[in-house]
Amino acid sequence: RQCWQNGGRKNCTKTDAVYKRAEADLHNLVPSIGEVNGDRSNFSFGWIPEQKGQYGSCLTQVDFKAKKVMPRPSIRGMIARTYFYMSKQYNLRLSRQDQQLYQAWDKTYPPQAWERQRNQQVACVMGRGNDFVGPVDLKACK
Repeated sequence: RQCWQNGGRKNCTKTDAVYKRAEADLHNLVPSIGEVNGDRSNFSFGWIPEQKGQYGSCLTQVDFKAKKVMPRPSIRGMIARTYFYMSKQYNLRLSRQDQQLYQAWDKTYPPQAWERQRNQQVACVMGRGNDFVGPVDLKACK
């Protein structure tokens, strides 16, 4: 987005209505471990050599030199589907390299029951699901 080129998140939050909607989209918001989230910063996702015990029992890896992050296996597919959703919903461009990585993660780590359930719950609040996770039933929302 143009606002990102001219001041990053702070500028986008102030000046871009689409960015504000994307930033508040519940399909894109998930709890995270503060230290890992802070270390991740704005690094891109990618395959990196495994470093045992970087964050205790958390299997996420951060390569500060390469500025890459390798999320733990159990959330790789969810991350891929979130990026696909955000790209489609808000017309955000994914690089060819990111598309290939996320396609591999989506195929290797298909949606689990917890992810489909979360998608349904978020859809009840947002009024739409993440189609990359699977269908939702808006009639089932209370």
